[in-house]
Amino acid sequence: MRTLSLNFEVHIATTEVDLIDACEVREKAYGHHLGDAVTSFATVEALDRAPDTIVLVCRDKACGQAIGTARIQANTAGPLLVERSVILPHHIAAHARAEVTRLAVLPGTDPLVKLCLMKAIYLYCAAHGIDWLVICARSEPLARNYRRLGFKDFLAPGQMVPLAHAGHIPHFVFTMDIQGTRAEWLRNGHRLHAFMFEVMHPDLPRFHPEPRRLAVSHRQVA
Repeated sequence: MRTLSLNFEVHIATTEVDLIDACEVREKAYGHHLGDAVTSFATVEALDRAPDTIVLVCRDKACGQAIGTARIQANTAGPLLVERSVILPHHIAAHARAEVTRLAVLPGTDPLVKLCLMKAIYLYCAAHGIDWLVICARSEPLARNYRRLGFKDFLAPGQMVPLAHAGHIPHFVFTMDIQGTRAEWLRNGHRLHAFMFEVMHPDLPRFHPEPRRLAVSHRQVA
């Protein structure tokens, strides 16, 4: 395994400054696409502080500015946000699962920032016994990006569903089999296999394996 250093670093938000900086990235990134509809993104949300949630922050090494962020919510203390709008099938709902929300990078940022955030998300899920990862996309270009990253359409191709936690804006819904992705990518010669599994990035957080989480059953709302 080779080592590759980056000009930015990703870490888990542990301070109020980290959370505020993450919110600033969210506001600027989503405002770039959605305009005035994202004023609430500038405020730290209750979910950001929840015990089953972590917020990742990516900072430029040279100046320390936050340039990317993502939030991972596991289902240990309650249903995922997406479960307010979608009923997940039994093979997902019966297992440990997590949802990525508030994934954002500043406009003009190195494309590697988003890719490394996704790698950190995968590594976190793999280390914490998460079986399924869910992510939603509001547009076809974002949907194509997630498909290239290994996510599979949860709904019928081209189908979108309004999400209660996203202002009822229609979104595509995607899932990833965390435990099976590595073998699938190796088998199919996926272009990102080496980046994800054969390169060590010292600037990403190191997640130590923990006992597998037991899935928590929660009533889902259609």
